[in-house]
Amino acid sequence: MGLTPVEIRHQPIGRGFWGYRRGSVERLLDEIAESYEDVWRERADFADKIEDLEEALSLHRDLETMLRQTLVSAETAAQEQREHARRDSELIVGEAHAEARRITFAATAERERLQTEVRRLRELLRTALATVDELDGADETPGEAAAA
Repeated sequence: MGLTPVEIRHQPIGRGFWGYRRGSVERLLDEIAESYEDVWRERADFADKIEDLEEALSLHRDLETMLRQTLVSAETAAQEQREHARRDSELIVGEAHAEARRITFAATAERERLQTEVRRLRELLRTALATVDELDGADETPGEAAAA
């Protein structure tokens, strides 16, 4: 396990017969400790950033999942609406055809009724004309018919 900056600062330096100069070694240890503290702070900052980024990544993954579900829902709803519109249009066209058949049937029946009425009226007119012709011939006296 490594030493902490505090442990480096308080590391006892032994004195030997021909040892290092205590002042320069302590300055070096202070510089090492400061550098090590900077690295530890950066490491802690990076750990915080990594944690923040992992949270953001998790949030974005959740958002992506939600967006995918929303997209699938929207596609499903659009498909259902298209299907519903198709069924409605087929129903409307079917009703229009039925109404057209009904109108055609009613028009044909009315035409036949009017043709029958025209035949009946023609027959009545023929009968009336025949009656008029007979009456005209009966009104003439036999002498008048010969003179004419």
